Amino acid sequence: MTQSVVVQVGQCGNQVGCRFWDLALREHAAVNKKGIYDEALSSFFRNIDTRSGGDGPDIYKGKICSLKARALLIDMEEGVVNEILQGPLRDVFDSKQLITDVSGSGNNWAVGHKLYGYQYRENIVEKLRKTAEHCDCLQCFFIIHSMGGGTGSGLGTFVLNLLEDEFPEVYRFVTSVYPSGEDDVITSPYNSVLAMKELNEHADCVLPIENESLFDIVNKINQMMNSGKLGSTVKQNSLVTSSAGNAKTLQEKPFDAMNNIVANLLLNLTSSARFEGSLNMDLNEISMNLVPFPRLHYLVSSLTPLYTLADINVPSRRLDQMFSDAFSRDHQLIQADPKHSLYLACALLVRGNVQVSDLRRNIERLKPSLHFVSWNQEGWKTGLCSVPPVGHSHSLLALANNTCVKPTFIELKDRFMKLYKKKAHLHHYLQIDGMEQSCFSEAVSSLSDLIEEYNELDATKGGPRTDPSRLKIAV
Repeated sequence: MTQSVVVQVGQCGNQVGCRFWDLALREHAAVNKKGIYDEALSSFFRNIDTRSGGDGPDIYKGKICSLKARALLIDMEEGVVNEILQGPLRDVFDSKQLITDVSGSGNNWAVGHKLYGYQYRENIVEKLRKTAEHCDCLQCFFIIHSMGGGTGSGLGTFVLNLLEDEFPEVYRFVTSVYPSGEDDVITSPYNSVLAMKELNEHADCVLPIENESLFDIVNKINQMMNSGKLGSTVKQNSLVTSSAGNAKTLQEKPFDAMNNIVANLLLNLTSSARFEGSLNMDLNEISMNLVPFPRLHYLVSSLTPLYTLADINVPSRRLDQMFSDAFSRDHQLIQADPKHSLYLACALLVRGNVQVSDLRRNIERLKPSLHFVSWNQEGWKTGLCSVPPVGHSHSLLALANNTCVKPTFIELKDRFMKLYKKKAHLHHYLQIDGMEQSCFSEAVSSLSDLIEEYNELDATKGGPRTDPSRLKIAV
């Protein structure tokens, strides 16, 4: 078994991370009835003897003593991290895994990246090394952050660069939450575009998620609950019941239900690393198979059933319907329509009692309606994990490397240019040491290059299928 480390940065990163750890513990509890520390748990949790102060070796056999998440929690405001430490997850984290400050980054990428990055560099490196030393076979770092604020975008991408320097062999998966057009942070286009340049250069895979899509999904669930279409009985151990077990999450915090969706995406993504399956998919295989060009590593995710998230009894989706859902607009976690854009490759990660023949049948059924690049018509990667999500018989996560991400990037660039042409708010950034105006022009040009690469691919759509010319050997 391999291990992965989660680095959650900023308010959004820590809130999503908190939901991920909560739901992961519930999943393992549903399967691991005897409370034994097994390989599945070791992929994301350590089992330590608290009497040794947590510095002793992990206890690999027998009963669970004290589980600690393989995680680093970073935020330049204490609020969210303190909340986690006072909540039901307090025992899963150790004070040695936390890095906090009090003043925050003031929605300024430069403060997060240039100021706090250099100030906390040694501390972050030391804690990352400590966490890595507790792994037998470290395979992957997951970074969870948002793009619009200061700490998530600035310090989050600073940590990404550090990981590349310190652990060049370990895969870097980034879950990035993109702001919506109606975002209340006026400088979010600057922060997002400055962060995009770092993601282009230093990430192996990025899962972009849009706040707007999450908001729409949660609204749909609420409407369905209120209309009584889905039946209103509360599910026991639903993935959205609050930690106290009461069905009140939708009233608790506005972002809880949205964060649950992202946490569910991560649960499905890591299910093969955590549980057995007839067709296990390694995380590094996703990058290897889905990213043909180093910069085009943005994967559009869609999740079905989405209603794992609703605290209600939901009629289970038929298996074939689930595959159709994964390619429809309503189930995408960004506002995009992959069906009418060009696929470079696609991965299907299925959980539950599903056979390889079911996968093949559905791929054959859907294939004619999807446009793949001419040189990768068979660009499918599949994974089967036998353990379904709690309360469901099966689920599906589709990851598509698809040119439909382009409109998201174009819209982001337009919002950036509106501010940048007027030089609005620039002085807040330029007064930070090491921040030059060239950082802005380089960032927007990096984004323009990325858009251009997608344009070039789109231009080939619908063209004749030509087999690539082969090497001719002179006899």
